[in-house]
Amino acid sequence: MTRVDDLERPAATKQRTIPAPEAGTRPTKPVRDARVDVVRGLALLTIFVDHIPRNAPALLTLHNFGFSDAAEIFVLLAGYSSMIAYGGLFRRAGVRTALVRIAQRCLRIYLFQAGLLFATLVIVRIWMDITGLTPRFGVAPLLQMGLLPGLLRGLALNALPNYLDILPLYILLLALFPLIYLGMRRGIWGVLALSATLWVAANVDHQLNLPNAAAVDEGWYFNPFAWQFLFVLGAALAVWVQAQDGLLPRRGWAVAMASAYLAFAFFQGGSWAEWGLPDLRPLSIGVPDKSHVGPLRLINMLALAYLLFSIPAVARLSRWRRLRLIDACGRHSLEIFAAGCLAALIGRILYRTFDATWPLQIAVNLGGLAVMLGLAHLLDARRRGAAAPGPDLRRPG
Repeated sequence: MTRVDDLERPAATKQRTIPAPEAGTRPTKPVRDARVDVVRGLALLTIFVDHIPRNAPALLTLHNFGFSDAAEIFVLLAGYSSMIAYGGLFRRAGVRTALVRIAQRCLRIYLFQAGLLFATLVIVRIWMDITGLTPRFGVAPLLQMGLLPGLLRGLALNALPNYLDILPLYILLLALFPLIYLGMRRGIWGVLALSATLWVAANVDHQLNLPNAAAVDEGWYFNPFAWQFLFVLGAALAVWVQAQDGLLPRRGWAVAMASAYLAFAFFQGGSWAEWGLPDLRPLSIGVPDKSHVGPLRLINMLALAYLLFSIPAVARLSRWRRLRLIDACGRHSLEIFAAGCLAALIGRILYRTFDATWPLQIAVNLGGLAVMLGLAHLLDARRRGAAAPGPDLRRPG
């Protein structure tokens, strides 16, 4: 893998810090990690499938095979990519430019959230008027407040409906990234210790949360005091991976432990009843808490991340040409997420109106995935066209 100079450690030091560039050098722009884009693209496609209740393909997505799902992947990789992009920007362009760029990104994500919220409320309201049906959850609490009051509460991020609650978390975490980066310049382990303490506190005291008028327990479903730990772990992971030339050290015992835990998570977290198979769970324990990233879910995600970033074959596979469209989904994650949200909304409406018949499920899933992949192709083609050098209009000498 290509070295990302912005996040390298000097060879002579073992400190877990983000070093300043040497005098007289100019850090280069970071190279995208294909693993991140491909895995994030898969996560976005999975989120679309999982956001449609009674959807048969959802029985084959990640959450059926362990304790983690696409949401944990999305947030961990958000921290990873933030460190690659904005951590390097702090050093290439200075603090002011980096802060402005982060603020612009936060604003852009907020505008997408606002557009998705408005579109969802309008579409559901029209569907209610046409069919006489009412939503069972999702934006139902906001519509019960009234269309305009519900919209205003949603825009204030005070009422976060189901399926539209992960972008507000991303906005908050990205806004905190400058503090995370500053702390990691002084020492990664100190930042991780503080972040872990907040995670423990949120798991011990579930009242430690932000208010959410659209939730029964009046808190964010993705509790930011808990989910920030995944984001910070992702940022630290970026530093460690780039310091090792793109691969974490591969240790046989670590691979064995990670694999053994994922095997346990598969048997314990498998959807045996939904698959129509005998229950193979070794322990009689409940489903690990997702809202607060319960310990079993966290370890599951760390095991996946270690294998993802320590096995060279994963890096090679992520550059496979046949995965180019999925890679494009990951590179244009915000637009693809928005398209997936609207496609899933249409799917939920169609299932509720006409029932989740097999022909309809095939049409909804193939149609939604085609929209997301097609949009990724168009956005990628436009990006390549914009990056291509223009014709040389100078006369030959």
